[in-house]
Amino acid sequence: MFQQILLAVDGSGRSREMLNMLLALPSIQSSQINVLHVIPNSTNSEGITEYRLAGEKIIEREIKSLRLSSGNSTVSLLKEGEAKDVVCKVAEELKANLLIMGSRGMGRLQAILANSVSQYVFQLSDVPMLLIKDDVYIKTIRSIMVSVDGSAASNHSLDLAIKLASGAKDVEIFLARVVKRKDENTVSTDPVLLEASAKLKRLNIPSRSFVGSGDVGKEICRLADESNTSLLLVGSPDRRPSIARSLPDLDRLLGSSVSDYVRVNATVPVLLTRTIE
Repeated sequence: MFQQILLAVDGSGRSREMLNMLLALPSIQSSQINVLHVIPNSTNSEGITEYRLAGEKIIEREIKSLRLSSGNSTVSLLKEGEAKDVVCKVAEELKANLLIMGSRGMGRLQAILANSVSQYVFQLSDVPMLLIKDDVYIKTIRSIMVSVDGSAASNHSLDLAIKLASGAKDVEIFLARVVKRKDENTVSTDPVLLEASAKLKRLNIPSRSFVGSGDVGKEICRLADESNTSLLLVGSPDRRPSIARSLPDLDRLLGSSVSDYVRVNATVPVLLTRTIE
């Protein structure tokens, strides 16, 4: 299911902490874990040697701290270059099923000005990306919340959540639905929730539905926080024209992207998936 997982590490240990929680899931216990650390280019051999030695130690420490099962294998990847470009390239070469990396959780414009690696990768990679901000609490995976709205992007997120939860007896999937107006009958009458719930029931995956109304991004973050979910999945349709796939989508960065709002403001780890519509 998740044959190739790319873990991008910088020495902080946050992305590794999240992966350790995922490694308890049956769906991850046969995965190859590719641990990537990127060092900057250096103009002299002495400098590159120091960077390499430090990078090797970081990767070694991260791998030793992973709670691997007998079915997992690991690959060390020490690369030189611009981190954001290297992460995208390696994810594409591996055909990674999941990319895990840390994020400082900066706002849109701030992220652009600070040359945010996670923001850049989110814009240009098609690989599902699990972001762990410095200030989120990483919990044992007991619930996976999916934002559902009936779109191809949200359906893709639900499918990914199902793959993650596959074989796990103690994991629920929470369905988060934001509507214009909600009432006491919304859960039992909303067609999007009914379809998603029926799908999970057929697969014998326990689920619960949570409904909000108003601003979509804010409500998704609120529902995730109040439900104490372990992991939040949000789909993001790819609106970039093919001719501009090598450039960040500034309209998305500076606009009202729900996925970008959630990335910055959620109090739980966020898994962003991208679907071309």
